[in-house]
Amino acid sequence: MSIKKQRLAIDQPSAQSVTSRSSRIKPAVLLPAVVVRRSVVHGRGVFAVHAIPKGSRIIEYTGERISHAKADRRYSKQHETSAHTMLFAVDANTVIDATQIGGRARWINHSCKPNCETVAEDGRIFIEAIRPIRAGQELSYDYNLILAERHSPQRKRAHPCYCGAADCRGTLLGKKH
Repeated sequence: MSIKKQRLAIDQPSAQSVTSRSSRIKPAVLLPAVVVRRSVVHGRGVFAVHAIPKGSRIIEYTGERISHAKADRRYSKQHETSAHTMLFAVDANTVIDATQIGGRARWINHSCKPNCETVAEDGRIFIEAIRPIRAGQELSYDYNLILAERHSPQRKRAHPCYCGAADCRGTLLGKKH
């Protein structure tokens, strides 16, 4: 089974440093927009430190860039009994493995009613707000996992959703097109 999971990982401030005109003025300190802490949804989660406007690019999913074949070799046996991964398929050739060296975005949980979405750009994956996010609110996006095999009721149960949304579909699996 090919590992194609959409998960995201590290926050890297995108704001530019302030250049001072005088040696007495200190450059601005960039604070992270998000923090990782315990989540009621599932394990750890990523939470907004301050309000985040709709359309904001929040964080990049980072980690080791590997091939799909290498991801399969590393994790296929492990995933026979667990649906939990920190892998994100970038394209047909590349997977970001955030398991060992990933950043904060790897802890973003799935939701059937997310407040973020993933955006692929120049071989990189970013998380962007699709609606305003309040300070303290947990970030989420729809993992929309697509397996090579049929999405049978058994497979859907093996990938349960814990988001709690009123219209929760009960699984991390998305619709095959």
